[in-house]
Amino acid sequence: MAGPRAPDAPAAASWKRHIVRQLRQRDRAQKSVFLELVPAYNRLLEKAELLAHISEKIQLETNEAISTVPLGPWSQEPAPDSERVSPPATLRAKWQEEKEGLQLVCGEMAYQVVERSAALGALESQLEERRGRLAALEARVAQLREERDLWSEQVDARRARNAQRRAAYDDLRARAAGQEASLRRLEEEARDLLERLVQRKARAAAERNLRNERRERAKQARVSQELKKAAKRTVSISESPNPLGDEYREGAKTLSPAAEPELLESEAREKWKRSFRSASTTSLTLSRCVDVVKGLLDFKKRRGHSVGGVPEQKYQSIPVCVAARLPSRAQDVLDAHLSEVNAVRFGPNSSLLATGGADCLIHLWSVVGGRLKANQTLEGAGGSITSVDFDPSGTQILAATYNQAAQLWMVGEAQSKETLSGHTDKVTAAKFKLTRHQAVTGSRDRTVKEWDLDRAYCSRTINVFSYCNDVVCGDHVIISGHNDQKIRFWDSRGPRCTQVIPMQGRVTSLSLSHDQLHLLSCSRDDTLKVIDLRVSNIRQVFRADGFKCGSDWTKAVFSPDRRYALAGSGDGALYIWDVDTGKLESSLRGPHCTAINAVAWCCSGEHVVSVEQARKAVLWR
Repeated sequence: MAGPRAPDAPAAASWKRHIVRQLRQRDRAQKSVFLELVPAYNRLLEKAELLAHISEKIQLETNEAISTVPLGPWSQEPAPDSERVSPPATLRAKWQEEKEGLQLVCGEMAYQVVERSAALGALESQLEERRGRLAALEARVAQLREERDLWSEQVDARRARNAQRRAAYDDLRARAAGQEASLRRLEEEARDLLERLVQRKARAAAERNLRNERRERAKQARVSQELKKAAKRTVSISESPNPLGDEYREGAKTLSPAAEPELLESEAREKWKRSFRSASTTSLTLSRCVDVVKGLLDFKKRRGHSVGGVPEQKYQSIPVCVAARLPSRAQDVLDAHLSEVNAVRFGPNSSLLATGGADCLIHLWSVVGGRLKANQTLEGAGGSITSVDFDPSGTQILAATYNQAAQLWMVGEAQSKETLSGHTDKVTAAKFKLTRHQAVTGSRDRTVKEWDLDRAYCSRTINVFSYCNDVVCGDHVIISGHNDQKIRFWDSRGPRCTQVIPMQGRVTSLSLSHDQLHLLSCSRDDTLKVIDLRVSNIRQVFRADGFKCGSDWTKAVFSPDRRYALAGSGDGALYIWDVDTGKLESSLRGPHCTAINAVAWCCSGEHVVSVEQARKAVLWR
């Protein structure tokens, strides 16, 4: 305990010096009062002694004078000179006056003594009070010392525990490093095994295809031989119920049951080449030829799918929009949420719409007859919804939330299927990649994460130097827009940023065209920019009088045919620009009375939906 108490020695000396300084101050203050009182009291004593001496002297003089005054005519001594000796009355009056003056001075001195005594009593009471306070402070200091000693012991104990935990943490880190190394080794082994398995399956498939090709060539040779044999025969055509005649029956007797279909096919093809003499013969030949062709096609189809392994899942084709319709009027206006609406997205089939808001809910809407009809409500998000997205098949919905996570729902199920947690701040963007099994999220914790949705596992974390406001995904690239006025490109197959494009304002949204050749960005400098990804250059800059980017999460989108760029303004108006010419096509005003947060253009190009900060969702056409 000597070691930890050593730093407290200067503190103990400081409070002792402080007490000595306070005592000296008190002594000086009280001494200044007594310095005036003591000399006055000394002077009073001196004057009292002087008065007593004078009184004694006067008394002696008076007695001498009385003794020298003649007592009457019978006195025989001669009378003294009247000029040399004062009469007793005069001396008595003089003595009386001096006595009264001395009494007055004594009274004043006594009054001063009483006042100084009262002041001295007050100072003594203050001194006692201060002594009491000093005793209390000393007790408090002793208590604090005890508490300090107790805290010092606790600190020492916690330091010891921290040292133990540090050692355990280092041990765990070493073990984790070893496990990570073993995991990487196992992953490499698994990758090698997978590659060998794929190669083995590929070899097996190639061998199977080779055998099938040999079998097919043998079958075709056999069919060719049968056709040649059938071509050398003569067939009589009659109107009998059996159009093939007796020759076929005779030939059929010599054939095995397995060779009958091949003979029928060969004879049917030969008869198809000769002139038609009977309707029954024609119909039989045509039907058999069609059957043969179908059999060949079916064989090729089976052969083409003979490779082993799980087939890759294919999504139904999404109709391509040839020409998008420019919206001109609002068809439906409704209060979509209980509070601010932050996100809106059309599904791949253009008939399903998803909206997300600050009420932590996602509402699904069906577009029926130019109206938005409520379809379903998805619950389970722990915070405000900032972004929604459909997977390419339209069966899953991914949402970014302020609860430091992204939520995954299946369309038709009200409760969340998966929670993608791992961010340490608000998740501002969540998008599917070109498959329903992978997704990308961006957050204000300055990271972009890739997710394997089958395992709800973060497969990759990209550290960035700024907040991420939006992300989009291409074939092999991830594009993120950030608060530091930059757009960054990340190769999904590599660890580093491949390109950075600077903007003039904070990037609020990104939209990728269907052909993945153009990128639309919206930023807080109240502009939209079209970037040609083939040359990584800004192709168009869109501005308009009155257009203002209302927030850091304002979303702008391309039309499905990439001819137009659409964005909502802070004054509640929709602005549409022509991408090729850069001109403002139209601006729509009407139902919105607050800033528009997000817009969506359906894949068919028929409808546009916009959402605002005042709970409204508007369907435009």
